[in-house]
Amino acid sequence: MQNNFYKDFDYERVDESARKEDYRTPFQIDRDRLIHSSEFRRLQGKTQVFIPGEYDYYRTRLTHSIEVAQIGRSICNFLRRKYDNIFNDKYYIDGDLVESACLAHDLGHPPFGHAGERTLNRLMKPYGGFEGNAQTLRLLTEIFYTFKDQRRGMKPTRALIDAILKYKSLYTDFNNPYNHFLYEEQQEILKFVFGNRDIPSDLTAGKKLNSFQSIECQIMDWADDTAYATNDLVDSISGGFITIIKLERWFDRNEDELTESQKKYYHEIVDWIRKRNFKAQFGSQIGQLVQSCKIAERDTFVNDLTNRYKYELILDRSSVERVELYKRIAVELVFQSSQLHQMEYKGDMMLRGIFETMENNYIKEVRSTKLLPDFTDMLIRREPDSTKRSRLVCDYIAGMTDGFAMTTYKRLFDPDYSSIKDYV
Repeated sequence: MQNNFYKDFDYERVDESARKEDYRTPFQIDRDRLIHSSEFRRLQGKTQVFIPGEYDYYRTRLTHSIEVAQIGRSICNFLRRKYDNIFNDKYYIDGDLVESACLAHDLGHPPFGHAGERTLNRLMKPYGGFEGNAQTLRLLTEIFYTFKDQRRGMKPTRALIDAILKYKSLYTDFNNPYNHFLYEEQQEILKFVFGNRDIPSDLTAGKKLNSFQSIECQIMDWADDTAYATNDLVDSISGGFITIIKLERWFDRNEDELTESQKKYYHEIVDWIRKRNFKAQFGSQIGQLVQSCKIAERDTFVNDLTNRYKYELILDRSSVERVELYKRIAVELVFQSSQLHQMEYKGDMMLRGIFETMENNYIKEVRSTKLLPDFTDMLIRREPDSTKRSRLVCDYIAGMTDGFAMTTYKRLFDPDYSSIKDYV
């Protein structure tokens, strides 16, 4: 049964000619391509909070993405039931599309989590910067598959591209941006997203364009916030990074800055830990955060092209305050701890060493030494533009798992590590 919420405009793919009829919808095809990709599988070896392999129960980027996908689909189901006066069997927000966006949202993240993202952005500043969301877009549209002697994207639908675009401002729209930008060369994809229409001036000012998201992107973003706000705390408590004593000290320092609701949520957490039922209690919060979603109609400059911007996700204020509290506790007690900073320092050192070695060998000049695999080495050597070579080097490093980055660093810099058989 056709879903009239979506139009041919939403289904159009990047660089793909008409295909034969398929038993799947276009969004199901997108999802299947993602799940069966090496990029998706590699997320199992990338840091969510803690380095993969530290303990077998910690979440990785892969398990996080699966959890986000489940929450995103649940939000779609909830909204369809809550707003049965708007949505029906022929008009609804597609759960397959939202699930695909959730599965894809972290594909572009490099090894060592957000610390690795910051390191690569700093190293890539002379060449246009690095951003995890922009790298996800690059993967989907340009480098997803190896095809003969080149790479190409997975030819995603316009709706999927837009659903992963949390940020739409370009690198050069800002002065030395820290994050939340697209690469300059992705301007053509941004034009494709809006059907080559000019973006109104009220959206291009400052970072307003970054908050202009399709309804599927808004759902994905809230599902992501819900997953990592709750589950990062579960992992941190389970691993002993967050204890009642640490929470009490934190509360004493920050009580005056918290709302009355947040103070109540803080006491809940302490009580859950004391009763040793925090996993179940945090799990139940996910359902509450799903049900905090509402929608409202709005007018936009693309409403005649698509229904994906016709609706805005409205979140219950108390739920937003709960998520903000959870995230703040995780940041200040875990991400700002000396243990995590030591791990981040080590990751920064390894990525910096790898990048600078490749920069000297492939970017500033192309030397005869082959430090990269045959295919990547070939792509770089036939590229005359140094900026484009830097992006190819960055692609390779960003695609590494944490473990592979560590192995690569050891091969390059540890004289006692490795033998020729390790390369076979």
